[in-house]
Amino acid sequence: MVSARSLLHRAAIGALQCLVLLSLACLGLPTRAGDLSQADMARRVQPPLHVGDKLRDIPAWPITSELEPEAGPVAYAFESIDLAPIPGFEGTPLNLLVTIDRRGNFLGVELLRQHEPVFLSGLGEEPLKDFLRQYEGKSLKQEITVSSLYGNTRAGAGGNRVVLDGVSKATASVRIVNQSVLTSALAVARARLGFAAPANKAQPAEVRPDVFEQRSFAQLVEGGAIGRLHLTNGDVEQRFAGSEGAGVDADALARPDATFVDLYVAYLNAPTIGRAILGDAGHADLMRRLEPGQHAWWVATGGRDAFVDDAFTRGTVPPRLAFSQDGGPVELRDLDIAPAPPAGAPPLNAALVLRVPPMSGVDPASPVRFELTLTRAKGSMLPIITQRSAVLDYQPPAGLFHRPPAPLPDWLIAWKDRATELAVIGAALLVLSVVLARPRWMSVSASRLRVFRLGFLAFTLGYLGWYAQGQLSIVQITGAVKSLAAGAGLKSFLYDPVSLLLIAFTLVSFVVWGRGTFCGWLCPFGALQEFAAHLARLLRLPEHRLPPRLGDALEKSRYAVLAALVAAAAFAPQLAEKGVEIEPFKTAITVGFDRSWPFVAWAVLLLVLGGVYYKFFCRYLCPLGAAMTLGGKLRILDWLPRRTECGQPCQTCRHRCTYDAIEKSGAIRYDRCFQCLDCVGIYHDENRCAPIMLYRKRAAATRR
Repeated sequence: MVSARSLLHRAAIGALQCLVLLSLACLGLPTRAGDLSQADMARRVQPPLHVGDKLRDIPAWPITSELEPEAGPVAYAFESIDLAPIPGFEGTPLNLLVTIDRRGNFLGVELLRQHEPVFLSGLGEEPLKDFLRQYEGKSLKQEITVSSLYGNTRAGAGGNRVVLDGVSKATASVRIVNQSVLTSALAVARARLGFAAPANKAQPAEVRPDVFEQRSFAQLVEGGAIGRLHLTNGDVEQRFAGSEGAGVDADALARPDATFVDLYVAYLNAPTIGRAILGDAGHADLMRRLEPGQHAWWVATGGRDAFVDDAFTRGTVPPRLAFSQDGGPVELRDLDIAPAPPAGAPPLNAALVLRVPPMSGVDPASPVRFELTLTRAKGSMLPIITQRSAVLDYQPPAGLFHRPPAPLPDWLIAWKDRATELAVIGAALLVLSVVLARPRWMSVSASRLRVFRLGFLAFTLGYLGWYAQGQLSIVQITGAVKSLAAGAGLKSFLYDPVSLLLIAFTLVSFVVWGRGTFCGWLCPFGALQEFAAHLARLLRLPEHRLPPRLGDALEKSRYAVLAALVAAAAFAPQLAEKGVEIEPFKTAITVGFDRSWPFVAWAVLLLVLGGVYYKFFCRYLCPLGAAMTLGGKLRILDWLPRRTECGQPCQTCRHRCTYDAIEKSGAIRYDRCFQCLDCVGIYHDENRCAPIMLYRKRAAATRR
């Protein structure tokens, strides 16, 4: 056990080291802006298309057509990094050139720049480019997600859902790519296309087509299915009181209680309302005309005033009528249908069917506002115009709709897809925790410990590493530094649930057992090194140990490598991308040696060295191991048992420790310990522990 002062000292050291790393992160550089100029864009666009100047309100290039000069932009092109600088797995945002047409369809997604380790020199960029080609022809109106090797995302796909084929061994990266594409495209759609809902808005309700009740016009008005605003002459006069428009309307002054205008509005997509107003055939015709996600309202007036007059042009926006929801204006345009007066309706002087653009983001089950502009003119030669407004808030009955569940965020889909892997790994971590918490039974038998350890390491290498892609890496540390330096946070870690689970478990293990839990049991490349050492013994290759001074110097060099990589991540990101290749993890685990020969040769060399010098890379070169050692300073217990005879004079455990983690004094050097549990087994084994054997010999002599 350790003293309270020692615990505080270790905690202070660990906290100080964490603060050093975080301070380096906070000194980073701002996120890099887009790569392309207008000239670059012009080279990508062929006549009759033309690229305009980048927009001021949103960083996108409008693309116009010489064949439709009056139509405005037919498409928009933009760089994802300007609108959605989402950090990748390595910490640097990708940059993609996204082009969408004015209906929200993807015309193409081009890779401009990426720093994902698996695509830099592992799989290469071609699989990523193949993935991006799948966006062409897809639409923002669709729910676009990514399939997973580990889950059944594709199952049940259909209707408005599109599932893109993912990239094996790059699951987290392609989900981040998808999020970058969709987030940037929706930003442009909200700003320029006028049909995308605000990013924080709930999923709009959908009409229940099976709900229909025969209702008269009066019943629909009484139940709120048809909204009505009734204004008398006196009501209108009050609105103009105190203005130049007051007292102008003689008829209003003469008959204040007479109706000036009755404004009626009704949501037509719902069968109960639409069929009552348009008739069965008319409602069916309307639904054929509307696109998915498009809504239509019936608007009519009666009385002295009409909301449109004979000068109104069909197919345009009624100039006196405004429409909004949650304070956001939405365009209402005439659908060029001449609806007959509904049965039972009062006399009407105007009626139109108006629709909003597709995917306007309007929630038909939530309140909307219709605002009618009232105008009066004083004088004849140069009249003074005064305007006032009348507002009708309208919400159809809730029973006509159902609200679909909001789509899950992409990172949560990744967790659901990998639920099986997370459950298996979670069970393995639970088993390991039990063994480390109560190591005596497992370790006291050398053969039992050997079987368990080799079996668990095989699981770590095969399942956790090669299959589940759970190899933690220095890239996650440098990536976190880059993300924090850019002010982007660490949300990208959510897209890799297996790694996040291992990170969380490792952080807990620092406090309980120290650095060795991950390095000794959960590192796939560490497991591969251990198997390489066993193979070397079978091949009768000699096992060597470095001279103590050289070993100490190399061990300390890991911290220099770690510091250099963290500093490079903050100040020279491109250098950090190359520096992290000191790790063979991507070569040996992520891509399974399917890489160019220099990287494969480096990984093989380290495995050969690990066969001759036990776990050479882990002990002497690994920057992630250096970070783990710093984290292990948070350990609060000396949990490996020791006797007073350990080291004085017994040296059995020290000589058998292949990690050189036991001092001559018998004390455990936890910074070097990989928690193989060999010394724990010797400690409890009466046939291997010299002090126990001596106790037994003395007891036998006493009995004689």
